[in-house]
Amino acid sequence: MLIARAPVRIGLGGGGTDLEAYYRRYGGCVVSTSIDKYFYVFLNVIQDEELVITSSDYRTFYRHGNQHVLPIDGDLALPKAVLNEFGIQKGVSMFLASEIPPGTGLGSSSSVAVATIKAISIACGVSLSKHRIADLACQIEIEKLGMPIGKQDQYAAAFGGLNFITFTSRGVSVEPMEVEPETRRELNQNLLLFFTGSSRDSAKILTEQKGCSEKDDPEVIAALHAVKEMALEVKAGFERGDLSRFGELLDLNWQRKKRFASGITNPLIDECYSLALANGAVGGKITGAGGGGFLMLYCEPEHQAVVTAALEARGLRRMDFRFELDGARVLLNAGLRLPQENFAGIGATTMTHSGGP
Repeated sequence: MLIARAPVRIGLGGGGTDLEAYYRRYGGCVVSTSIDKYFYVFLNVIQDEELVITSSDYRTFYRHGNQHVLPIDGDLALPKAVLNEFGIQKGVSMFLASEIPPGTGLGSSSSVAVATIKAISIACGVSLSKHRIADLACQIEIEKLGMPIGKQDQYAAAFGGLNFITFTSRGVSVEPMEVEPETRRELNQNLLLFFTGSSRDSAKILTEQKGCSEKDDPEVIAALHAVKEMALEVKAGFERGDLSRFGELLDLNWQRKKRFASGITNPLIDECYSLALANGAVGGKITGAGGGGFLMLYCEPEHQAVVTAALEARGLRRMDFRFELDGARVLLNAGLRLPQENFAGIGATTMTHSGGP
């Protein structure tokens, strides 16, 4: 058996500027941290001509006979696409499980891609750098599956930690943040996550945002420019150990983000956000593209009990978390190795770029 995992993330600034429609012309950047909630992949070799995938999140079971080409469709399209990239059509049993429901704005789909790539590459004996794993996840999600998403989540899941990530037409750069341990601890302590009770399909929101960026919609472009500048300010504040303005920047970021596309907020989100601020939170936002998922708040410890009670009375549920540093990793490998004939069609691009960025 082989067990691999990849973390989900929370964006702390710059979200939305990682979409190609924006960064290829203007350059984008985000401040992002991975957290200790993970997506897991369990691999086993099976001695037959079939391939089996089971997902606990989607309550789905799929069995593939080797006589047919593996179809890239359905709820399991993403892990199927990774298997297809490595040319695997048989001899594998894969079980998928997550600590976070899909569609909740913490980048879980990209954690699926990254964890699956990590597991399969190790099983195939292919050494991939963190940068190459993230890049391959982007290729599969954005180019092959046509998902209208950005590149923040894949790099956050692959690298782990608190990072400043930049996006240009030339590529992606990941810079670990030089933040004092006490500042990191205080930041973690002051951030709260509340599940709104609903997941959402981010594709509609992101497709609209992408279209507005491609058309140079002045309001959307101005909002994205402002969000990018706030990310730079967040980075500077963290690195000098000053969190005093971060909550205000989160609030400004949220006000700008609501201009990216319709559907980013709704009456329940607006009500709960106002309720949180009225009870002592400084600022916050909906994680990910918006529309549901988790409400993230910056709140000093003395106000957290009151804010938590007010939001939970409204039906939200607080999720405790900690920052994590590892990124994608293998937790257990009991000597699992796929026979060469099971992945003879492994993609040339994967092999070519196996050593580094």
